Amino acid sequence: MRANQIKKLSFGNSKLSSHVARWLAMLMLSVCLPVVAHDFRVGVVDTDRVLRESVPAIQAEKRIEREFSARDREIKVLAKQIRDLQSTLEKEEVTLSESDRRNKDRELTNLNMNMQRIQREFTEDLNQRKQEELSGVLAIANKAIKAIAEKEKYDLILQEKVYHNPNIDITAKVLKQMSTDASSATPEIN
Repeated sequence: MRANQIKKLSFGNSKLSSHVARWLAMLMLSVCLPVVAHDFRVGVVDTDRVLRESVPAIQAEKRIEREFSARDREIKVLAKQIRDLQSTLEKEEVTLSESDRRNKDRELTNLNMNMQRIQREFTEDLNQRKQEELSGVLAIANKAIKAIAEKEKYDLILQEKVYHNPNIDITAKVLKQMSTDASSATPEIN
């Protein structure tokens, strides 16, 4: 009868056998995990900081500023023209003839529409260039991260996280590697 009961426990009750299997798996993990975890190196990189502080990111920002500064100045000049025309129209509203007032209103409307179009194009072009530069900086960062991971024998490096222990943050190493790589590359012409 005892053998019959054991048979029922191991085969007859699938609920009990699944509990036993889970318990055995947890026991094996608890024995093996410390050995695996001891040799497992993890690093964390603050991507936002890399995009703010790295040499390639700063160079990219300066390139974008140079590239778009002339267009930005043009927009500011056009905005001043619109403000001046608006001011003139308000000051001379009483003294202008009906046809002159309509012409000035039409001119102001056309300038405003042109300004909106230019600003929209500027914003679209600027966003596109920022994305291009961002992808280049991220490629350089990923190359630096991979070099550090291989050199220092990391098993896992994370870039997205909710929380991390500051002891595993390797952002400073990545910034240094990117700076070294940037200085050894061909110098940028300003």
